[in-house]
Amino acid sequence: MPADETPRQLCVGDRASLSKTISETDIVLFANITGDTNPLHLDEEFASKTRFGGRIAHGILSLGLISAVLGTQLPGPGSVYLSQQVRFLKPVRIGDTITATVELVRYTQEKRLATFRTDCFNQDGAHVLEGEAVLLLGN
Repeated sequence: MPADETPRQLCVGDRASLSKTISETDIVLFANITGDTNPLHLDEEFASKTRFGGRIAHGILSLGLISAVLGTQLPGPGSVYLSQQVRFLKPVRIGDTITATVELVRYTQEKRLATFRTDCFNQDGAHVLEGEAVLLLGN
């Protein structure tokens, strides 16, 4: 944000979201970046014998979409994650389109602290992740 631009005023209830279709490449790159090579994510033969019946995406990959919304849209650039509580509710599979949504639930202007409800849903509307994030706002 330019130095002369005033940050927009946050209001409880503000929301932002983004959607992404999870690909094979996303899962492989995420495994390479993080070192999480659990065969549940990478090996169809192994994963087919688990309770999931096939490969699933890393849960943190969906949570990364929440981070993208918080860092680029609401509250946006300059904000810093302080904490994140999360529950993974359903598996995400290759080809699922995940919509990550954040909603401001508390804002303390004096301390520049914002608390957000964080959710991810798949293309069928199934709730796959829920949580709460606390961020320190820049400027």
